[in-house]
Amino acid sequence: MRTILVLILLLFGLSATSFADTLETVRERGAVRCGANEGHRGFSNLSADGFWFGFDVDLCRAVSAAIFSDPNRVSFIEYPGEFRMTPLRVGEVDLMARNGYWNMSRDNEYGVTYTGIAFYDGQAIMVRDDTEIISALELDDISVCVVVDSLQHAALDRFFFKNQITYEEVMVEDDADLAGAYMAGICDAITASASKLQEIKINAVNPSQHRILPERLSKEPMGPVVRKGDMKWQTIIRWVLFAMINAEELGVNSRNVDTMIETKNPRMRRLLGLEGEFGQALGLNPTWAQDVIRNVGNYGEVYERNFGSTSGLMIPRGTNELWTKGGLHYAPPVR
Repeated sequence: MRTILVLILLLFGLSATSFADTLETVRERGAVRCGANEGHRGFSNLSADGFWFGFDVDLCRAVSAAIFSDPNRVSFIEYPGEFRMTPLRVGEVDLMARNGYWNMSRDNEYGVTYTGIAFYDGQAIMVRDDTEIISALELDDISVCVVVDSLQHAALDRFFFKNQITYEEVMVEDDADLAGAYMAGICDAITASASKLQEIKINAVNPSQHRILPERLSKEPMGPVVRKGDMKWQTIIRWVLFAMINAEELGVNSRNVDTMIETKNPRMRRLLGLEGEFGQALGLNPTWAQDVIRNVGNYGEVYERNFGSTSGLMIPRGTNELWTKGGLHYAPPVR
């Protein structure tokens, strides 16, 4: 038994060592491997001609741009479901940028690490507009469709119990059944993440007939995930996201980045690699952030492209605004 235990520990040690320098592995391979899931509108989708697009996809392309000065040196590997940790842990992919929100269990028990918050989401409730209800606190004696035994189910119970709201639960088996049950009139309201509700609303025959109420029943922050044990790789992914946020705050975007090379602004010069050795400290070239901004865009551009008016989803920035505009996005400075 002791011999078996020693072998297991040795194998684990070898496995951990083999993943210790993800950046070098990625460079030798010539591409970033990114875990994705198809069909999550706005976040990740696969076009008919095989092209991946979406907010999470753009984060992966930004990492590719930072490393290779090319956003297209990334391969996407599809995994069904909301969150998959094992492919990341065993080295099938280098990065997961998909709809699995950050909580303590995922950050502590599964051998992975969240590198930052890229999107603030949260559970909400949607009702028909003709109810004239503008707040979830006005709800009473209402039927709500919810996925059975889900985290949303538990949060709904807590919210209605706390606010002494009378309601009837209408259970559905999974997310795919939510929209159909609600649109068929089986329930008066529906609950899911606000981003999911916006997708259901936009896909309705008449989107204006449905209203997402402002209250959030839960916190669902999402962001890129990497394996534990490689701080260098974790730091790179984190600062790619921070660079995109800082770029928006400084007014640098994909259209004007080339004209900013002559700037005298020290914050902008550090971000663009014109002063200091911040890229070298990450193991990247000095102008890595320029490459991210030029090829993928700043945070605001990526958000607008995937969730804004041109995307069809029209998800308001809200908490995903910069801190200077009342939102929660705040990135440490490059210095």
